[in-house]
Amino acid sequence: MLPQEIIRRKRDGHELSAEEIAFVAKGVHDGSLSEGQVAAFAMAVFFRGMTTAEQVALTLGMTNSGRTLEWKSLALPGPVIDKHSSGGVGDKVSLMLAPIVAACGGFVPMISGRGLGHTGGTLDKLSAISGYETQPDIETFRKVVREVGCAIIGQTDDLAPADRRLYATRDVTGTVESIPLITSSILSKKVAEGLDGLTMDVKCGSGAFCDTEAMARALAESLVAVANQAGLPTTALITDMDRVLGRNVGNAVEIVETVDYLKGEGTRDPRLHEVTMALAGEMLVLGGLASDAAAGRAKAEAALADGRAAEVLARMVSALGGPDDLLARTPRYLARAPVIRPCSAERSGYVAGMDARQVGIAVVALGGGRAHADDAIDPSVGLTDVIDVGTQVRAGSLLGVVHAASDADADQAIAILRRAIRIEDAAPTARPTIMHRIGR
Repeated sequence: MLPQEIIRRKRDGHELSAEEIAFVAKGVHDGSLSEGQVAAFAMAVFFRGMTTAEQVALTLGMTNSGRTLEWKSLALPGPVIDKHSSGGVGDKVSLMLAPIVAACGGFVPMISGRGLGHTGGTLDKLSAISGYETQPDIETFRKVVREVGCAIIGQTDDLAPADRRLYATRDVTGTVESIPLITSSILSKKVAEGLDGLTMDVKCGSGAFCDTEAMARALAESLVAVANQAGLPTTALITDMDRVLGRNVGNAVEIVETVDYLKGEGTRDPRLHEVTMALAGEMLVLGGLASDAAAGRAKAEAALADGRAAEVLARMVSALGGPDDLLARTPRYLARAPVIRPCSAERSGYVAGMDARQVGIAVVALGGGRAHADDAIDPSVGLTDVIDVGTQVRAGSLLGVVHAASDADADQAIAILRRAIRIEDAAPTARPTIMHRIGR
């Protein structure tokens, strides 16, 4: 086969065969396709799209470019299930969900990424914990999953390596926002994990990659269709990301919120709880651990209420090199910002809306996120007690607390946060947290 002929066929809108797509995936991985050819293929797909069959072939081609995990040899007494989020602001759901599902009898081998741009990364949050090893070898990863029930680690070099090269090319050629390429990128790594089931959390709103409901639905439907045809039972929820999820945004401060949530200390943010429980219910149904989503949610609520989920988190952290007493002495193992200042409202009214992307950008400006993939992160900075949409405020009311490395950084973050939070005279109409479910 000639790469240029395959590219030409896709450019002209023809459907490629599974053999042609496998040839492309192999060429991306082994370097037999040049950078120009990889870029041209990505651009052709960006403009012409792909059928579901083509996306399945690309997913499996990239999966087969590297190692795939297997769990049968461990004789696990429960299903291997996972969740993936399309990313948002304040989205620490994975940190809570993996221990909850493990406490209910599931085994969760969660391979997560670092944050880039305005969205935070699960791995950066865990890296804020002193000693936590985010890149253990695969055998250690398997051992922790078997003994604890869950492990959250970083992406490994040998899982779907073709996707790594294709994504790097997409990142510099303006082809990131292609639903077929996004779908295949996400699912190639999830299929490689050897899962029995997957639940997708597709975020929708100002703080999400999918800023419109139509785009979120298109991505969710693509993910569910392709995953199931690739042999991975999958469902998806479309959830609201038009405002911060939870109350804290940043790395160390989201670990604090996670521990408080699992221990039941303080008031759990209702939207954060709703998303976590809904995803838990879906995962437990996929794993055969609950008859329906309501029964799954009830099991998850019970694991949260009796402390089993919190204990699983503590064991996972300890097994991956972190402290043995994280739950009891959380602040000791997290960096604290030297400057902590309130951000107050400048007028009275109701919080009518929020540009969640700008809230994320405020954290990036503080040093808590990345503008470039190789940027260092300050784990101590961020925002806490971020006000929720619909809250009535007076001039001087707290909109959030800024944790910064300097007064100048704090000033900048306060200015961004004030612009991001819209205050009007009338209360807003409530928007549902769980917007849609896309089933198998």
